[in-house]
Amino acid sequence: MEQRTRRLTRGERAVRAGEVAARHGGVAHRADLRAVGVSRADVRSELAAGRWSRLGRHTVLLGTGAPGQEARWWQAVWETGAGAVLDGVSALQAAGLTGFAAGRIDVAIRTNNRVHRPPGVRVRQRRDLGPVMGAGIPRTRPEQATVRGALWAASDRQAALVVCLAVQQRLVPPGRLLAAAGAHGPHRRRRLVQQVVADVCDGAHSLGELDLGRWCHRYGIPPPTRQRVRIVAGGRVYLDAAWEDAGLVVEVDGGHHALALGPVDDALRQNELALGSDLVLRLPVLGLRLEPERFMDQVRRGHERRTRAA
Repeated sequence: MEQRTRRLTRGERAVRAGEVAARHGGVAHRADLRAVGVSRADVRSELAAGRWSRLGRHTVLLGTGAPGQEARWWQAVWETGAGAVLDGVSALQAAGLTGFAAGRIDVAIRTNNRVHRPPGVRVRQRRDLGPVMGAGIPRTRPEQATVRGALWAASDRQAALVVCLAVQQRLVPPGRLLAAAGAHGPHRRRRLVQQVVADVCDGAHSLGELDLGRWCHRYGIPPPTRQRVRIVAGGRVYLDAAWEDAGLVVEVDGGHHALALGPVDDALRQNELALGSDLVLRLPVLGLRLEPERFMDQVRRGHERRTRAA
C-alpha cells in the first residue's frame, strides 16, 4: 500500500518556502517548492488562507503585497516559458543599470519553445539567444543586452542613452560592446547604434558629448577634438571638446558633475584654462536637451569670435 506524504505544518511550509523565495526576490517556482517538500496541497492551503499570492501558472509570492522588481523579473522568465531569459534593458537593470526608466520587461526565448505572453512582458523570439549569464536570474550578457536594448529603444535618443549608461556604469567592457555591435544582424537602427557605440567606446562618455557633435554639424561649426589632454599648472586635464586653433573649449556637464567634489574639480580645471587664455563654455546635458538652439548659438558665436581674434 502506497504511503501518503505527510502534510507540512504551517511553520514548516514557511521555513522551506522562505528559503526558496529568498533566492528569487520573494517569489518561488512551484517546481522548486515541490523539490523541498512543499506539495501542491500545501500551496493551495496557503493561497486559500490568503498568506501567499498566485502570480501565474508557476509563480507564487510569499505574502500578499505587490512583488518587487527582482520578483517581477523572475516571474517574467518563469511565466514566459522554458529557457526564457531577460534581455535588452531588463537584463542590464538586473545586472545593476540605474538611471533608466523602463516600462515593460523584455524577455527573449528561442523560436522553437512554447511561448506564453504574461501582462507587462514584451517577448522576443530568437533562433539564438547568444551567451547567457550562468549565475542569478537568467539573462543575456551585458554586451548583447546593451546592443539589443538600444535597437529596441523607443527613440534614437533613448538608444544612445542606453549605450552611454551601460558604458558609464561599467557594466560592459568597450571591446566586447564594439564586437557585439559589429556582429548584430540587420535592423533599421543598426547603423545608428554602431555609430553611437563607436563614439562612446572612443572616449565620449556622456549623451551630451554625442549630441554636441551632431549639433556642431547642424550649425556649420567645425567638429571639435574630443577628450583632449591639456597640461596646466595643476597637472593634466581632459577636455570634453576643444577647438585648438581658436582657443575655445566646451565642457559638457553630465549628472556626475554635481556629485561629491565634482564642482570643485570642474572649477579648478576651468580656472586653469581661463588663465591660459582659453575661452571656456559650459554646456549642461539638461541644457542641451531643453535649449539646444540657444546653447549651440553660443558655441557658434564663441568659435567665430575666437577665430577672428586668432
